[in-house]
Amino acid sequence: MATFEESIVNQRFRMVYDELEQRELIKGKSDIAKKLGTYNHIINSILKGQRNITLEQLHKLFENFNINANYLFGISEELFLDGTQAPTASIPARPREWHTAVGRQNITLVTQKAVAGYALEHEDKTFLESLQRFSIPDMEGELIAFEISGDSMLPTITNGDIVICEPLDSNTPLRENHVYVIVTDGVVAKRIQQIRKRNKITKLRLISDNDAVYKPYEIALEEVRQVLKVKCRLTDYAIS
Repeated sequence: MATFEESIVNQRFRMVYDELEQRELIKGKSDIAKKLGTYNHIINSILKGQRNITLEQLHKLFENFNINANYLFGISEELFLDGTQAPTASIPARPREWHTAVGRQNITLVTQKAVAGYALEHEDKTFLESLQRFSIPDMEGELIAFEISGDSMLPTITNGDIVICEPLDSNTPLRENHVYVIVTDGVVAKRIQQIRKRNKITKLRLISDNDAVYKPYEIALEEVRQVLKVKCRLTDYAIS
């Protein structure tokens, strides 16, 4: 028998709550509780996976915030009824020729040929030192750049783009529906959603922007070797 925290509706409600809070459409649990005709401790219990959200509360959620019911039931990845992905956080783009060998050379480039090696040896200093390095004006810190192959993240990331990423430690909070590079046995750039069990994140749902062709899939958290935040992309294509 499925537990409360395993319910797709409860999991999606937590994502909706996080998104509404990030967009400053609600001011915490008490605020959304009032709009859903319930109490702060009820919302807290739903978010912790200790009870189910009721049908009446769902109706009020749809009415007050224009939430897509199909999103709550796991049928659609569009959170709002106006068709706006939640959120479609854009990635700052720069012309590819901006990268240069001049300066501190603080960015390590992982080409398409080196991606498989990076998945296995991203903690190996000797391997990393064997890779090409470059710099970009105004981008500081030790960063990793990946050359992207394929069309799964169109139109956000184009085949051949280079995404500049900041490696994150395991304690860094992740933002729902933002783009990260996820390292497992391979390396992919995807939007992520966090799946919780007993209020603990156990899986990541990986989502392609080209969702007409590539469907979301889930990976267990223990499969993840590294997560990197995508800060910008270098592209040969027109920048709007």
